[in-house]
Amino acid sequence: MQRSTLGDVGYSWVIGLLAGLGILILIGPVLVVIATSFTTSQTLKFPPPGLSLRWYGELFNPARSAQIHTAALNSLWVAGLATAIGGVLAVFAALAISRVARPSARVLEATFLSPLVLPTLSYGLAALMFFSVLGIRPSLNLLIAGHLVVIAPFVFRTTLASLSQLDPALLEASANLGASRLYGFRRITLPLIAPGIAAGCFLAFISSMDNVPVSLFLSTARTAMLPIRMWGMMETTLDVRIAAIAGVLILATLILMIVMDRLTGLTRRMSG
Repeated sequence: MQRSTLGDVGYSWVIGLLAGLGILILIGPVLVVIATSFTTSQTLKFPPPGLSLRWYGELFNPARSAQIHTAALNSLWVAGLATAIGGVLAVFAALAISRVARPSARVLEATFLSPLVLPTLSYGLAALMFFSVLGIRPSLNLLIAGHLVVIAPFVFRTTLASLSQLDPALLEASANLGASRLYGFRRITLPLIAPGIAAGCFLAFISSMDNVPVSLFLSTARTAMLPIRMWGMMETTLDVRIAAIAGVLILATLILMIVMDRLTGLTRRMSG
């Protein structure tokens, strides 16, 4: 009994240390970036010699950071539209495939999910070559199309998972009571799969905002995206505003995660 107890304690310590190390690896760089964004130094330096909100003031200065603001608006526009369009298409695709039990449906499912395993750098180059052959010039609309292919599988996967947990008896009961298929979808199916759709759209939006390879190949100086702008700033000047941008993105992501948790009730479901 004593050996068993000592073994359990040792196992708990090892698991705890590994978990703590994993958390440190994940959270450590974030804390370093946030601390650096409050520095009084002219360059990216850690630990900061002093604390100041100067670089956040510089970041939100329209005259000083006009190019950053333009890139941020472009990223928000592309991510928002790509998520909206991709979300609608992915939901319809998931609804169609979930109702088919033939092997061909599994082939279509794998096809829809293939962008998740395709290297985004290879896809970005292939997309640039494809649109160049068609004579389509880079624009925000082209960026939306490029991002849509990459992020739509996130919504498709989460929606399909939600549909797999949907009890078919609910739809059969509504049909027996005289409800149309559209009414059953609006009152039964959609409310039940809404958390999955919301979670997928959240992942898709974040993935689009953070996408570098596709934006790198399909953007121009006029359609600069925020990640590309940050990359250019790091290569040329190591501007401290990069850390301030990262701090704003971290805060915005945290707020979105809290909102998504409230909408989907994921924490409540896991604890229950």
